[in-house]
Amino acid sequence: MVALARTQSFVADDAETSAFAADVVKGLSAQRKRVPPKYFYDAIGSELFERITEQPEYYPTRCEMSILREKGVEIAKLIVPGAALIEFGSGSNKKARFLLAAAPALAAYVPVDICGPMLAQEAAELAPDFATLKVRPVEADFTQPFALPQEAVDAPARVGFFPGSTIGNLEPHEASAFLRNAAKTLGPGARMIIGADLVKDAETLNAAYNDAAGFTEKFNLNLLTRMNRELGGTFDLSTFEHHAFYNRERQRVEMHLASTKRQKVKVAGECFDFRAGETIHTESSYKHTPDSLAALARGVGWEPAGVWTDADCRFSIQAFALPETAKV
Repeated sequence: MVALARTQSFVADDAETSAFAADVVKGLSAQRKRVPPKYFYDAIGSELFERITEQPEYYPTRCEMSILREKGVEIAKLIVPGAALIEFGSGSNKKARFLLAAAPALAAYVPVDICGPMLAQEAAELAPDFATLKVRPVEADFTQPFALPQEAVDAPARVGFFPGSTIGNLEPHEASAFLRNAAKTLGPGARMIIGADLVKDAETLNAAYNDAAGFTEKFNLNLLTRMNRELGGTFDLSTFEHHAFYNRERQRVEMHLASTKRQKVKVAGECFDFRAGETIHTESSYKHTPDSLAALARGVGWEPAGVWTDADCRFSIQAFALPETAKV
């Protein structure tokens, strides 16, 4: 159902809000309504996600942390002395800490994230433990081109770090575009270290995205709260439900917000019609195999450089190298 006629004026007060509004209007005007998952991460959403990672059903963070803890020194061998480490979608710095400790000769650490307050807080918390490290945070949408700070530009090499299986939140064509943009940002000879969730049984996956404590539900619904607050929305949260399930055919977990009744909602100056049961698709989380992710990376010029998994092979950290002769 497309947007109905404009019902009220809406004026964005900054470029970020304007982009948010444009994406929401475009997504809710589509035949199958959707909102990009990057908008989950306002300050409240970022805090809720950290709570999700602590839940017993949510295995990815624990598995990835165990790999970094046990194999961090080996993985850090990809980071040459004097290199800059650029973390895409940094959020919490707890994963980067393993690499920072294992590669003390870094020229700089550049966390890149869309959530400014959390970015500043996390960067400040590194100072006591890494007093000589140059931390240069960049507030930006990592799926779009952005400028690196001078310390990273001047470094002899750049290493990208993309943990948390965030690559799974991107549609395959979006993941290819991200890896292509990362190659341009990092330059020839770069390395890329990616955390990727692996294909597994539906029961484990469904439990991970429907935690008993309800933090994933709150995280999903907070997107509507944010639209109400920032875009003048009129969403009644009591009339939307959190739905998350594994789509076996597409090898992805899908998250949706389902309308429990027929209703009209205003947001960003537009009015949208919802049928009972109609959903907003808020996130996909694709699951990979080492071979499938390697094929995706090869398609845009990256070559496999290493694979590490946890003891139960539920999660992987995979490394890729960009040839010195690569044209980016």
